[in-house]
Amino acid sequence: MEIETCCSPTTDRKSHHSVKIKSNLITRLNRIEGQIRGVRGMIEKDTYCDDVLNQIAAIQSALNGVGKLLLEGHMKSCVIERIQEGDQEVIDELLKTMNKLIK
Repeated sequence: MEIETCCSPTTDRKSHHSVKIKSNLITRLNRIEGQIRGVRGMIEKDTYCDDVLNQIAAIQSALNGVGKLLLEGHMKSCVIERIQEGDQEVIDELLKTMNKLIK
């Protein structure tokens, strides 16, 4: 995974993903956006509920994929950087975020 640096511990924290990773994430999110529009269209056309639910499951899976990529990059860059700088609070922050992701 190509991650440069991430999340400086100052108040203006930002991630700095490589162009390749950023492009991949944006492509995935654009696809998800299209899937959501498709589900809206299915509901407008009174599509059979099970078919709509299957599409929603596919969207959730795709979002989980984006989340996994971001989490991996975050752990390999931001979290490591902050621990190396002596910032142990990043562990609690990461645990809170992971709890939200796996609800």
